[in-house]
Amino acid sequence: MSDALARTGLGETGIWTLAFEGQPAGRVREAAAEIEELGYGALWYGEAFGRDSVGQAWLLLSSTRRVVVASGIANIAFRDPLTMAAAERTLGEAFPGRYLLGLGGHRVDDTVSEVDGYPVPARGKALSTMRRYLDSMDAAPAQGPVPDPAPRRVLAALGPKMLGLAAERTWGAHPYFVPVEHTAVAREAMGPDAFLGVEQAVVLGTDVDRAREVAVAHVASYVTRAPHQAANMRRLGFGDQDMAGGRPSRRLVDAIVAYGDVDVLHARVREHLDAGADHVCVQVLTEDPAELPLPQWRELAPALLGR
Repeated sequence: MSDALARTGLGETGIWTLAFEGQPAGRVREAAAEIEELGYGALWYGEAFGRDSVGQAWLLLSSTRRVVVASGIANIAFRDPLTMAAAERTLGEAFPGRYLLGLGGHRVDDTVSEVDGYPVPARGKALSTMRRYLDSMDAAPAQGPVPDPAPRRVLAALGPKMLGLAAERTWGAHPYFVPVEHTAVAREAMGPDAFLGVEQAVVLGTDVDRAREVAVAHVASYVTRAPHQAANMRRLGFGDQDMAGGRPSRRLVDAIVAYGDVDVLHARVREHLDAGADHVCVQVLTEDPAELPLPQWRELAPALLGR
């Protein structure tokens, strides 16, 4: 058993994907079962405007037997904390030790009222909102079975204050869209004991120019539409010139996305682990974001899992 598996139950490497949202349930079940058989330690999934995070968790957990299923993240702007607490208990009791609740919600700032036409309630500043949300979850009465062990929580933390809250109030942090430099910063901010599970975007392919274009599109979508991600890049030393005009600089793209052959992608994962991550969940990017990247997951498994 690896040190990471013994410490976290997730191992060093998992899969992160948003592609399940556009797939029928039967296809999701098949893919989840294959990811487990390939040996990945955890299956992380995003939440946008497709399948609900709680329903997606149930679908994935019921389709597998061992792998940890982690929300990356369940958006706190979409559901009441009492509802989230009840769902967490239900999943934790039905699938002991296998559900990891990632909480986030960058759309909580008072200035954000709409995303892609969806009216998002203004809920206050991120740190105080998350603290109150956790308080409400902890205070939610349990009128049914209490899961044993209790489900673990992590926060989608980027800045030092949210990283501190993650270490103080939850199992740890799940930073998304971050370079290796951020992993070192996060480990220092949280101390040695908190869990640090980092997302790493990759493009697998021998045509480097084509792979880079996929990477550019991914980075551009975040720095132009996600102010909190742009702010985090500025904290790490990237400037407006790296994010201007919807065409991010090569320096920024190369920091966020690893692209190339299996060895290149494996090296980036190892850099995060060496910088202090306990676990790296790999998001495979493709030219069609709705595509289910099963061939790439299969090809990466031997190198990432040491098989």
